[in-house]
Amino acid sequence: MLTVGDTLPEFNLTGVSGKTPDSFAPVTDKSYEGKWKILFFWPKDFTFVCPTEIVGYGELNGDFEDRDAVLLGCSTDTDFVHAAWRTHHEDLGDSPFVWLADEKKEFSTALGVLAKDAGVALRATFIIDPDNIIRHVQVNDLNVGRNPQEALRILDALQTDELCPCNWNQGDETL
Repeated sequence: MLTVGDTLPEFNLTGVSGKTPDSFAPVTDKSYEGKWKILFFWPKDFTFVCPTEIVGYGELNGDFEDRDAVLLGCSTDTDFVHAAWRTHHEDLGDSPFVWLADEKKEFSTALGVLAKDAGVALRATFIIDPDNIIRHVQVNDLNVGRNPQEALRILDALQTDELCPCNWNQGDETL
């Protein structure tokens, strides 16, 4: 698995930002140059834990944008499955960030987050700096949802470029 200090691998995937094919657009490792990226994977569309995470990240989208960061969600489902899920799940239709379709599983494999036995992406979160260097990695079991607020807290800490103690939050003193 790629880890802190590694460079985000090259990728070229279809991004889905709506409910229809006209919302499909290519997204690459160069699409958001100069921005922080919060890349999070979920195992499958049309499941139960995944929408809670997608909604949780979506609720913080403005906070991430305020920090010059973009959210990128990703699973190994296709672009059409992403659009269908947005259409048929009332909480996901207006998701404010792009969902990447890693249907060939090349991106999740390159990052080392493809669950070997299940053949789907683990619940992995990467915080990537403007130079495409991975600065944070978290991987959860397939059954355990994440806390998007913690990703925001870690982004805040990374952006200070200072030493941040345990339980540090934006506005607290650094070391």
